[in-house]
Amino acid sequence: MNRVVILSGVLAATLAAGFVRAAPAAAASGLDSPRAKDVAMRLVSSAENSTLNWRGQYGYIEDIGDGRGYTGGIIGFCSGTSDMLTVVRRYAARRPGSPLAAYVPALEKVDGTASHAGLGPGFVAAWKNAARDPVFRAAQDEERDRAYFDPAVRQAKADGLRALGQFIYYDAIVMHGPGDDRASFGAIRATAMKRARTPAQGGNETAYLDAFLTARRAAMRTETTDTSRVDTEQLAFLRAGNLDLVLPLTWKTYGSRYTITR
Repeated sequence: MNRVVILSGVLAATLAAGFVRAAPAAAASGLDSPRAKDVAMRLVSSAENSTLNWRGQYGYIEDIGDGRGYTGGIIGFCSGTSDMLTVVRRYAARRPGSPLAAYVPALEKVDGTASHAGLGPGFVAAWKNAARDPVFRAAQDEERDRAYFDPAVRQAKADGLRALGQFIYYDAIVMHGPGDDRASFGAIRATAMKRARTPAQGGNETAYLDAFLTARRAAMRTETTDTSRVDTEQLAFLRAGNLDLVLPLTWKTYGSRYTITR
């Protein structure tokens, strides 16, 4: 029996006994403050880059063999999924003469594929060099917020979720994308809502997040057998009842142990 099923059984028994109360429709806390947002960035970075130093990842870039071409930057922008192209276009508009700006046409051609055509070592070097420029770092920050962080927090608040739920949504959008296809954030949320009501619908927050993580785990298994960023991170916080992501936080991701104390 897998970890999620066990947790679901525990939650069902607890709810039946009346020990868990439904959360209010409005989120009581969130990731809006710079401090809380930084915690979310560190949590995601532990899974995306195996480090809590997310600010040191602007120059990261490699092909990790997942069929999305190059993966780079603070949350893993991909040459095959449009977001890397958006980042480079934004930077090119502000630094039109930069070496990285010259790769916009090649990125346009490989978008939607795993191809490196027109990119290669020169592109990798240009990306790493651009990471020294605060303008390029700002372009990454803006795309992270526009495409991932802001939509995740906005939807989580609409669903009545507090800081943990907002982070869970954010991490899911980063990994699976914001769309509605079979393994995307939209599909995961739709599956969860068939199993449990959101707090905004009058449901119990813990039960809904358990349903969401159960659906998330299934979506992850379409790509990987390692679901530890859910099992030993997000589920650990949920089982501890830490719906507000109160520090300190200690967890494991992909076998490595992390702690945030402040």
